[in-house]
Amino acid sequence: MRFTLKDYQRDAVVQTLDNLRRARRLYQNESMETSFALTATTGAGKTVMAAAAIEALFYGDSELEFEPDPGAVVIWFSDDPNLNEQTKRRLVQASEKLSYDRLVTVKPPFALPTLEPQHVYFLNTQRLSKTSLLTRGAERAAQADALGEEYVPAPDDLAWNIWETLENTIEDDGLTVYLVLDEAHRGFNSKASRDKPTIVRRLVSGEMTGLPIPVVWGISATIDRFTEAMKDAASDGRTTLPPVAVDPARVQQSGLIKDVIALDIPAEAGNLETALTTRAARKLKESAKRWGRYLAEQKNLPGETSADKVVPLLVLQIPNTENSDDVGLWLDTIQSELGDLTSVGVRHVLGDHKSLTFGSWDIDWIEPQRVQDETQVRVLIAKDGISTGWDCPRAEVLVSFRPAKDHTHITQLLGRMVRTPLARRIPGEDRLNAVDCILPHFDRTTAGNVVKYLTGATDSMPGSGQKVLIDPRELVPNSAIPDGVWETWDQMPAMVIPRRGSRPVKQLVSLAQALAADGLRPGAVASVKSQMHNTLESLAARYDGDLRNAEIEVLTVRGMTISGRTASKKVSYTDFNERADERAIRVAFEEAKRAFGADIAQSYVDFLADPNIDDSDEALRDAFVKAAALATVPNVREKIDEAAQEIVAEWFGAHRVALRGLADERREAYEEIRTQAVEPQPTELARPKSRLEDFAETEHDQVKAAELIDKHLMADDDGWFPLSSLNGWERPVVRKEAARTDCVGWYRNPSVTRPDSLGVPYRDGSGNWRTLHPDFLIFTLVGNEIRPSIVDPHGTHLDDSLVKLRGLAAFAEQNGSKFHRIDSIGTSGSSSELRVLDMLDPAVRHLVQETKGSASDLFGSAIGAKYA
Repeated sequence: MRFTLKDYQRDAVVQTLDNLRRARRLYQNESMETSFALTATTGAGKTVMAAAAIEALFYGDSELEFEPDPGAVVIWFSDDPNLNEQTKRRLVQASEKLSYDRLVTVKPPFALPTLEPQHVYFLNTQRLSKTSLLTRGAERAAQADALGEEYVPAPDDLAWNIWETLENTIEDDGLTVYLVLDEAHRGFNSKASRDKPTIVRRLVSGEMTGLPIPVVWGISATIDRFTEAMKDAASDGRTTLPPVAVDPARVQQSGLIKDVIALDIPAEAGNLETALTTRAARKLKESAKRWGRYLAEQKNLPGETSADKVVPLLVLQIPNTENSDDVGLWLDTIQSELGDLTSVGVRHVLGDHKSLTFGSWDIDWIEPQRVQDETQVRVLIAKDGISTGWDCPRAEVLVSFRPAKDHTHITQLLGRMVRTPLARRIPGEDRLNAVDCILPHFDRTTAGNVVKYLTGATDSMPGSGQKVLIDPRELVPNSAIPDGVWETWDQMPAMVIPRRGSRPVKQLVSLAQALAADGLRPGAVASVKSQMHNTLESLAARYDGDLRNAEIEVLTVRGMTISGRTASKKVSYTDFNERADERAIRVAFEEAKRAFGADIAQSYVDFLADPNIDDSDEALRDAFVKAAALATVPNVREKIDEAAQEIVAEWFGAHRVALRGLADERREAYEEIRTQAVEPQPTELARPKSRLEDFAETEHDQVKAAELIDKHLMADDDGWFPLSSLNGWERPVVRKEAARTDCVGWYRNPSVTRPDSLGVPYRDGSGNWRTLHPDFLIFTLVGNEIRPSIVDPHGTHLDDSLVKLRGLAAFAEQNGSKFHRIDSIGTSGSSSELRVLDMLDPAVRHLVQETKGSASDLFGSAIGAKYA
């Protein structure tokens, strides 16, 4: 893969591969058809996850311990040829092994007896219709077969129509067909039934081939319709495997989608279309300036960045029945604000795939998937036709002239504009992590529907943790906060959690490659290889006897002969040994690649079989045997991991200051390397630079002004911070903390993993590492020193409340001396009284770690005190 998968993406790929492995076994051994669904919110990177799974399906993955299927044939099916082309391009971008010659668009005059293994074939609904050239003759052949008559092909029929090709492919015992249904919910519309199947249903069930598709894999953000259809198919013998569901909160944590959706609505009645269109154009212009400044700053910092520029896009969503003169007026208004906009910078994606006239503007049509790359396009006119499968990370502003009753169409389109332009969160810059939505025909009541929809308060749209702001205002560092608070901030400890499946040696190699690439440690890769080779040689000498026995095992293939005599019930068993051939040794070497990492394992073989000393085949064979054997010797893997961890800790410490001065993209790369450890690692907390907060809030579907409070580290020009993002116990807690006479500042800790959010590691109920983000950081004047505190209102009704408490206790055990207080606040039972657990108290920490009860019980016990 060209990309390093995010943690949630890797987990989803592992689950997907588990399903594919099981599906292959059930089909090949028991002729059983299967199906399963992968569901993930928009922006999660479903195509990247699919690319990783398909790459492993074709070529295997030693790290994920997945064996390839040499007969795998993948059919990628959607209802839109443009979507297929976009997917093909993304697969190539994501995978270095899925090249264009392996990705085939099926279109006339395509005619093959069978599909080829280890290829992905792109099909769409139109290609399987009765009028398609690909299916020509299929209906007549089926009718002739039903009547028992011989079918005589017409002169213009293909040698094999697509249904015959599919039938032959499924019939081939050496091939397994995997059907990927992209945007799977669209293939099974609610009007379809068993009597009137859709094309997708006919494909899946095998109506035209006589053979159902062996493995069906549905991918969508809303998978319910696909799931129901597969339940129907289960009655025909298809087995449903466990769904793969990506948690939207983990997607939000990753930084791949924007943190903030800012809504602008009129505060008064009247026709404000042109005024708000001017505002939208101004926001587009400001966005371009912000991105220009940010990228210019990054270019001046050490560390190479991949992005040259971001050209923000404004999406103009017009009503279904538009008035072309009105649209022309809106374009005139945008041009007046931008100054340099011409028709070259405007395109439309409406149903008419031709040039359209709006007032004095002649606007050409553009394919939706080209909008992202055609950066001369700055304004895009749309209705709702681009809401499926389309996304454009540079789309930063939406102005919708839809009426309020069309809020679903608005939010669906807005949901396609949530990808971050650089595929990462911009540290401390909320404005660059936001998308603006301007709604001229909404008011404070109807805007509440959009907020509820986008935050998951309705059943039709799962929330992903994004902030949706009705009255967004930018906050900057509060000038009233003493400098000492920020100096204290810089010294606070922070932690990052490890990724699943991390290996210390792989982390070391990644760190060496990064330090060398950034010029911080020239020769780092060669140094790592040399140190690891020396360590492996030392371990080989230390465990010489065990190594020799292990080498014998690598060179020996063991088996058993079972024999019996005719007319006799006796069976005899005889063991046999054979000398391993080259293939068997290479298979054993895979264990070394898993133990030491592929780079170190291979370089160790090269070190042992130095051609300047001995260039014989025997020397190379002995090197592979030694490396493979050493990986199986007890304690060796543990010792090599310890050596790698020591070097990683030393190098991170040695380059700590230099890493802080790198460009954001490179700093994020090093944070990713930190997560390749096996235990949580210390990192540094970045100062916030700008923040967007809502100065309005909704109550009973009505919008009102938010309560304001002072002393927050980030504030507006008058020093205020709104409490709109706080709920439940958080408001009384922060009022009490800010009112304390020794409080000199406080900070609402963001609830997602980002450089300016303090994270506390904990293990969830399954033993996986997760991050708790305590709600508040309080800064207190203690004598002449400013000391930080963690104050975390803690919901005891949640399933993970106890494991989070234990994570906070472990963090306090390790870092308590650096804090004035570490308090968890909660309630006990049905009582509404707020109580506190003092995590700096060793007795409290001990009981939190050892309790057999609940979090609620702890707050109500003797170790809990009334919060005051």
